Amino acid sequence: MKLLVCLVALIMVLTPLANAKDLRTARAESVGMSSERLARIKPLLQRYVDEGKIAGIQTLIAREGKIVHFEQIGKLDLDTGSDLKDDSLFRIYSMTKPITTTAAMILYEEGKLRLDDPVEKYLPAFKNQKVLIDGALVDVTHAITIRELMSHTAGLTYGIFGNSAIDQQYRAAMFGEDYQFDFSNTTINADASKIKTLDDLVNAIGPIPLQYQPGTQWVYSLSVDVLGAVIEKISGQTLDIFMRERLFEPLKMNDTFFEVPQDKIHRFGTLQLKDAEGKLVVIDRPKTSGFSNNVTFFSGGGGLVSSAMDYLRYSQMMLNGGELNGVRILSPTTIDLMTRDQLSKEMRLKYDPRPGIMGDVSFGLGFGIAVQSPRIRSGSKGMYRWAGIAGTDFWIDPKEDLTAMVLVQMMGYPPALRNEFKTLVYQAITEMN
Repeated sequence: MKLLVCLVALIMVLTPLANAKDLRTARAESVGMSSERLARIKPLLQRYVDEGKIAGIQTLIAREGKIVHFEQIGKLDLDTGSDLKDDSLFRIYSMTKPITTTAAMILYEEGKLRLDDPVEKYLPAFKNQKVLIDGALVDVTHAITIRELMSHTAGLTYGIFGNSAIDQQYRAAMFGEDYQFDFSNTTINADASKIKTLDDLVNAIGPIPLQYQPGTQWVYSLSVDVLGAVIEKISGQTLDIFMRERLFEPLKMNDTFFEVPQDKIHRFGTLQLKDAEGKLVVIDRPKTSGFSNNVTFFSGGGGLVSSAMDYLRYSQMMLNGGELNGVRILSPTTIDLMTRDQLSKEMRLKYDPRPGIMGDVSFGLGFGIAVQSPRIRSGSKGMYRWAGIAGTDFWIDPKEDLTAMVLVQMMGYPPALRNEFKTLVYQAITEMN
């Protein structure tokens, strides 16, 4: 009996040490933040839900590797009425892009690709490309590169956000002639797409002319999906397996996947949109979603489902210089490279031309970055971030040793929420680094 008591006591002493490097909750004051000021966040979230602007919102803040705020308000599923919980699963859409770029940088560190490698080296469908300029096809100045895929400067487009001649060719190649993409029904669009694998995507858009000369403009595009195809060719694995083995399992991101497992469907909610009368309506349901049924197109640009805690593990790894809990994914030198400005001054001014923002922000490899301290918003020089089309957003602030995110499942989400949340995060800092 005495031995049992001693063993229990020893376990109680050692357990905190074993978990000391893991992410854990701490009082805000222990990391230079104010609990009282952080308490201002919940009423903001509640107001958005009470006013019917959003069905549910989850927010998470960590500083110095410690969680100081984790809150959820509202519904996970509008059909069932179930509430958001701390382990709820979200369609993170374009927040997939930084993870895919990170996966590619693993191969970069292993010497299996170089950033100036031509994409055609791995994907022959991109050989002998032309550029459509003023209605005429001209030769490219150079073959598009891996770095240009990562920085959205390769000359590609998305096909669904614009209506240029090249956008129209993309839509025809992916959905058929005269098909109009409809953001109000993502499941139908997934069913309508001709693209069932990354090979399908490459073969469909590779022969289409570029929208601009490589390296001359920043245009949001399918380039990170193409990067996913490069990862597959180099690794010899499908993107889902490569990410699981090289990122998710090492980081213990057990709730991040391209297809929601059936035993976790109850944690996956509905996707909303406001109808013409301003009412929230469901446009994608867990059991019938394209994210939970026989996924074969592993979209490196927008295909992952994840949880707040999983994405925090990824973010904290990046903030730690490529390591989490003794597991190293990348070197700090590689993360420094990923967060350097990749745009020329002229490209940067066009990247985000809004007054008070133009010139302050640019783009690195997989992330938007702050090249100087914001003039009209809270934040720091060196911040990097990205967001998803259904209202998910995250950022990492190395100067303040901080990462934060807001998670929503709504097409056409209120954009002011992101800025209001960010203001409340920074006003809670009482000790700057």
